[in-house]
Amino acid sequence: MQENKKVPSKIKLSVKSEHTEYFMPMLEALQEQGELNEVVKGRVGKALELMNEGKNPYANGFRKNADAADVTAKYGDYDEAALDKLETQHESFSLAGRVISIRSFGKVAFFVLQDGSGRMQCYISREDLDEQSFAGFKKADMGDIAGVSGVLFRTKTGELTLKCLSFQLLTKSIRPLPDKWHGLKDQEQRYRRRYVDLTVNPEARGVFAKRIAIIKRFRSLMEEAGFLEVETPILQPIPGGATAKPFVTFHNALDMELYLRIAPELYLKRLLVGGFERVFEVNRNFRNEGISTRHNPEFTMCEFYWAYATFEDLMDLTEHIVSTLAREICGSTKITYQGMDVDLAKGAWVRMPFFESLSKIGGHGPAMYNNPARMAEYIKKRGEKAVDNETIGKLQAKLFDLDVEPKLIQPHFIYHYPTDISPLSRRNSQNPDITDRFELFITGREMANAFSELNDPADQRQRFMDQVAEKEAGDEEAHYMDEDYLRALEYGMPPAAGEGVGIDRLVMLLTDSASIRDVILFPTLKPES
Repeated sequence: MQENKKVPSKIKLSVKSEHTEYFMPMLEALQEQGELNEVVKGRVGKALELMNEGKNPYANGFRKNADAADVTAKYGDYDEAALDKLETQHESFSLAGRVISIRSFGKVAFFVLQDGSGRMQCYISREDLDEQSFAGFKKADMGDIAGVSGVLFRTKTGELTLKCLSFQLLTKSIRPLPDKWHGLKDQEQRYRRRYVDLTVNPEARGVFAKRIAIIKRFRSLMEEAGFLEVETPILQPIPGGATAKPFVTFHNALDMELYLRIAPELYLKRLLVGGFERVFEVNRNFRNEGISTRHNPEFTMCEFYWAYATFEDLMDLTEHIVSTLAREICGSTKITYQGMDVDLAKGAWVRMPFFESLSKIGGHGPAMYNNPARMAEYIKKRGEKAVDNETIGKLQAKLFDLDVEPKLIQPHFIYHYPTDISPLSRRNSQNPDITDRFELFITGREMANAFSELNDPADQRQRFMDQVAEKEAGDEEAHYMDEDYLRALEYGMPPAAGEGVGIDRLVMLLTDSASIRDVILFPTLKPES
């Protein structure tokens, strides 16, 4: 261990040790942060005692042969006689994890060990361990990581318990775990210190276990439908595939600006040009926009593209995927989200044209949604920002956002959106003012966006030109011109349909999580003051 500067006299420890200086930079930092207290100093003192005895408080080399959940699942129904037989057969178990509670009774103690799979109660007695090992246990605190080996038995209350025949402290925890993490009023601390949240909050671990299961099953459902998983660039010379403000970075060797991906769409469609007929990507996207309970600057989506399919095919596939996930992950297609009952069963999903939804759900007929001046005046009265010089499609979209979207609690496919707010969508064959596009809404929020793809290079060029004009007029979210993508279309892209599903929002729905921060392990937050 390296030597550091001399011990400042202002920090006093109760344990004398030649190793004290080793901990001083850490202690000084804690003192500067206002987090140095007697509990922390006591824990450092125990670490020094171990070092004085020639032991490493951050030991390595312990090997476990079992997980808590597996032991409970396999032996949870064994009675005392069966457990005694295991012991006579010298069936020993080695577990490792974090000590999350201790009940000491002098020469015996019970403690709970938590590993990645679950929890196991352990019993330790001076009679079963040598003096040195038991003394090592006495230096353990809640939050320490330990390795134990022993045999199973049942307590008087019938709880399956591991009787420790050996105990080894593997990691000394300097900061104590919070006693009542659930009671913290500052919710952001759970997000900032996710490592602590996961340690003491089983519900948080459960949410992320479900997230992993949802993404894994989503992938397998795509593969079962014949899709191939691919990878596309995160650093892009031209951001595209969505109307969003990108993050900008710089590549020194190439001496050029690059953009973090806002969507993989244009690259996935290049693959359709190249002959792949069904592709998908579970991807991280980055958008330099606001933060809310529904928005994080980096987020996860699944985008997929299907040659020789239409947006109606994607409705069927989406309904199948989400209803299957609900049934398999949640145990039922009827779920509750933040007090709202939602039916995700196949056949229960509503399909409604955009303008019909403005009338039937929003209460705005053609006299309103075909009159830009009336829409602008109404939107301003609702407290929205100035909407002068907006296109009629954007005004109609704002009307939808205000008076339709919040009411779409049950699954709704809203389709046939205005062309001027759908720059990459195929025009409808009967009405060129609308596109063959849908958005999926559940619990009053967008979950997916899909459309029959625009594969006409001349039409796409004009749409890009219109977007460039909007960007020059001040719209930071408008599309860039992408000549290489246009070149790809000029080689010929088959008719196709594509979709993006918000994975984070889907996880929110299926885990009854109120905020996107609850389902992202490390959400973007302001720096701590």
